[in-house]
Amino acid sequence: MSSVIRRAGILCACALTAALYLGQLTTMGLVGPDEPRYAAIGRAMAQSGDWITPRLWGRAWFEKPALLYWMTAGGYRLELGPDLAPRLPVALLSVGFLAFFWWRLRIEWNARIATYATAMLATSGGWLAYSHVAVTDLPLSAFFAAAVLLSLPWLARGERTTLTAAAGCLGLAVLAKGLVPLVLFTPVCAVGWRRARDWVRPLPLLAFAVCALPWYVLCAAANGPEFLKIFFLEHQLGRFSSSALQHVQPWWFYIPSMMLLLFPWFPLLFVVRGDKADPRIRALLAVVVFGFLFFSASVNKLPSYVLPLTPVVCILMATGLSRVARPGLAMVGPVTLLGLLPVIAQILPVALAHGLRAANIPWSQVTVALVLSGLLGCGLAVYARRLAPAIVMAMAGIIFMCFQINSFPALDQAASARPVWLREHPACAENRARAIAYGLSYYAGMELPNCLTLDRDPIRVVR
Repeated sequence: MSSVIRRAGILCACALTAALYLGQLTTMGLVGPDEPRYAAIGRAMAQSGDWITPRLWGRAWFEKPALLYWMTAGGYRLELGPDLAPRLPVALLSVGFLAFFWWRLRIEWNARIATYATAMLATSGGWLAYSHVAVTDLPLSAFFAAAVLLSLPWLARGERTTLTAAAGCLGLAVLAKGLVPLVLFTPVCAVGWRRARDWVRPLPLLAFAVCALPWYVLCAAANGPEFLKIFFLEHQLGRFSSSALQHVQPWWFYIPSMMLLLFPWFPLLFVVRGDKADPRIRALLAVVVFGFLFFSASVNKLPSYVLPLTPVVCILMATGLSRVARPGLAMVGPVTLLGLLPVIAQILPVALAHGLRAANIPWSQVTVALVLSGLLGCGLAVYARRLAPAIVMAMAGIIFMCFQINSFPALDQAASARPVWLREHPACAENRARAIAYGLSYYAGMELPNCLTLDRDPIRVVR
């Protein structure tokens, strides 16, 4: 009977994951300034057949490496459409990584820790959000975390069998977003420094080189010093030290950002414990602390920059949760926060479109939601006890599913250019916010001019 229940639970978890990550990809049009630009570059690659030089509206665009553009171009070659072509490859990568995540953690620890960590990551606000938009942060995070996971046997037991795969994943992370994953990976090598020469054996070096270097070499050969200047100096080094990119934030910016990305699980940070005897835990803690300090020291800050740290944090929270004497009590905080999701669904469209200050926060509803969900959490702590984590994680998946169903249509209307394009088919981007203007150009299939620059003769946009 227990095996039947276990299989039924696995099937339900797989079905819920598929619904969470694949069921709402086209309910909301492309959002933000980055997603439509990246999608337009991928579409241009598919149409032109030039898979080396990224081009936005015919002009070379060297802000990011090619991996995401290739994924989008593949979606367009499969004729998936303007919304699904950029997003489905990212969502499939995310689901595949979650399966890999569980598998590797089960090998390194046990099924309970693997299930805790995977369920928390799969139902965390940040991982869910960035799995639904076609930007570079999810591919970077998935391949970087895979490289860390594949390094754990080397750290714990000196095994070198997975280092080649780890080096390949690290190379793909570099192909996703540049030099950042190399910096974030240094604590892993630092913890195992006595065997660091294992990484410079022929097979790991070859795997990294094959995955990371060909595009950089070919793009530099095709575009010369301009590519090296813009990509490395302006967008890699410049993001750390220059305010020209206009993402300047205070040093404490990533404290609330990490809480949002880990919502509703961040209260479990209090169960994280160090283990001097386990080099795996030391390395994971070092990756998180070093990464957090590194990004905090950077001049330019965006919440998505710390997304690569979230899988590592979920592992640490899961190992800590597996050791606590009263796991039900640890679930009170996450359950209480889950009660806020219906309220968040009301204010999120306005907040995303116009900023949080423009949103009318219903504080009375917030109070009632916190009290009721807090009481539910206390009840689970008393009566469910050791089953509480599994119950709460299943609840999180179901509640997030309802959240997506209810909020994505409103987000489409408030923060995406798709409804405007379908309704008006404008010939220019008149007084539009930057994100909406980029989105209109993407759906138009051409760069729409500012209305102030038009001649008197109207421009006809081909539908």
